[in-house]
Amino acid sequence: MMKALIVDDEVSNRENLQQLLQRYAPDVEVCALAEDVDQALKEITQQRPELVFLDIQLQDQSGFDLLKQLDEISFEIIFVTAYDQYGIQAVKFAALDYLLKPIDIDELTTAVSKARKAIQRKQKNERLNYLLEYLKDDNQVKARIALPMFGETRYVNINDIVRCEADNTYTRFLLTGGEQILVSKTLKEYADMLANYGFLRTHQSHLVNMAYIKSWLREDGGSLLLTDHTKIPVSKLNREKVKEGLTIKFKL
Repeated sequence: MMKALIVDDEVSNRENLQQLLQRYAPDVEVCALAEDVDQALKEITQQRPELVFLDIQLQDQSGFDLLKQLDEISFEIIFVTAYDQYGIQAVKFAALDYLLKPIDIDELTTAVSKARKAIQRKQKNERLNYLLEYLKDDNQVKARIALPMFGETRYVNINDIVRCEADNTYTRFLLTGGEQILVSKTLKEYADMLANYGFLRTHQSHLVNMAYIKSWLREDGGSLLLTDHTKIPVSKLNREKVKEGLTIKFKL
């Protein structure tokens, strides 16, 4: 059995999640419920849970405030939230699991399964450490992104990403120097995450770092030539958005 703590400032949310766990994750034992940071700190000290379901917004504080007060994080975390753009962005950049309310059962069981495997490995959660560094508003940290690979997590400088390419439900990152990293998340998710970092979605299968664009080619209705001489197609659907992005970036 995995001992779990649920931290949420709404009674109905705590009770609903507890009921879902009882029904769909019977090996998870909810040892305590908490409605705010102070109560959560107390329960973590007394109960020593292996897994914490943590709401990002907690009244006038946040789940991040809780993490900052802990000397050591010896448990796995699944974030649970309504939509919080900054919070979700931080969690995504650290490649941590989160659940959106209302909770989807399949997503819940998948997240619990991943947490169970991490607990069994008894490895220190480096992604949580990265999240805490990210939350310190360190621009150097924000210039990196965590990419979960099989057996490890790579922390890659965003400026070293030349482009991303869809590979079915995976995303292939192509870096400077020719290295490639395959990640089991969709291209759309990374397009949303990297939109504010100078990346353009040129095509259903392609996301490009504008820093590596050499020229616009008019052939075949439009394509991009990158500095490594790769040609990237621009779909008719994305053509105007790409042109607009290039105009803003290069002040054309």
